[in-house]
Amino acid sequence: MELARLPLRRLASRLTEGIDSTLLVLIVSLSMLGLAALFSASYENPARVVNQFVSLGVALVAMWIVAQVPPQTLMRFALPAYVIGLVLLLAVALAGDVVNGARRWLHIGVTRFQPSEMMKLAVPMMLAWYFHRRESGLRLSDFAVGALILIVPVAFIVRQPDLGTAALVAAAGFYVLFFAGLSWKVLGAVVGLLAASVFPLWGMLHDYQRKRILTLLDPTQDPLGAGYHIIQSTIAVGSGGISGKGWLNGTQAHLEFIPERHTDFILAVYSEEFGLIGNGVLLVLYALLVARGLMIAANAATVFARLLAVAIALMFFTYAFVNMGMVSGILPVVGVPLPFLSYGGTALLTLFIGAGILMSVQRHRKLVQT
Repeated sequence: MELARLPLRRLASRLTEGIDSTLLVLIVSLSMLGLAALFSASYENPARVVNQFVSLGVALVAMWIVAQVPPQTLMRFALPAYVIGLVLLLAVALAGDVVNGARRWLHIGVTRFQPSEMMKLAVPMMLAWYFHRRESGLRLSDFAVGALILIVPVAFIVRQPDLGTAALVAAAGFYVLFFAGLSWKVLGAVVGLLAASVFPLWGMLHDYQRKRILTLLDPTQDPLGAGYHIIQSTIAVGSGGISGKGWLNGTQAHLEFIPERHTDFILAVYSEEFGLIGNGVLLVLYALLVARGLMIAANAATVFARLLAVAIALMFFTYAFVNMGMVSGILPVVGVPLPFLSYGGTALLTLFIGAGILMSVQRHRKLVQT
């Protein structure tokens, strides 16, 4: 009997090798809440829940594989991943599929692929690799090169247009620049320059993007058009009250008032059914996830690992902050999913690979002397 248990123990030990239990519990907990909300949001289409469950399984396998790869090996893939990502973005611009007026997808075999998703990880990897190589003596010109590395893919993504993904890629890259040692004076100058360019940039925005910003200021000016999303989502969030209406009892979702309720606005479904208490649990889980990521970054063994880990940890924060702000009406609707909850295989895969990178950094962390 004991002999039979030995191979099982070895198998279990091998499967859990390199897996950070705290991170795993947090992201699986968020994913389970997402499946519960998705089941309610997709009551007419249960196949979505099955698809998401399959995507979750694939994402977990991808996370485990990445967690086994040392950061030093990941660093070797930084430049190739960035270059391949730029080539794919160029291919999208030249021959991508147009869906709902946006050219974001490439056909690969029997499926479609959104190259901008891979840039959420490829850009911070490339920047972390670049600053790792120049850690001995950083100069202002190095940050200028880093800014160029960031601006090029963001410009491609904005042109698609995909403002939400562009914002996430830009944020991930900015985190690397900032924690690499970007001067507050330079940062202040950039902020001042951006403030001065508000009016010129306003003229460069697409009509739908300008409309989103104006709708944020006053959604009632077009209650059945551009303002519909914000109005209905805030109604759902408010109607949940303290404890919510109960799972599967949300009227706004089941009466189909909430648009995109299984993707970008799944928080509205969740809030209506689980209320303020449920949202509090969600916020705690996200806060712990980000905190764990930052702890891993603080103990990273190399500059590359530290910068990449902090960018991924704060990317989780940016995802959650932008989506929650969008659903609650304090940020424009930009099409950013709620991490680990929203339906979508590509975004879920990106998030779990990010978690796998954090686990890899944690596994190969430096020894902290006590």
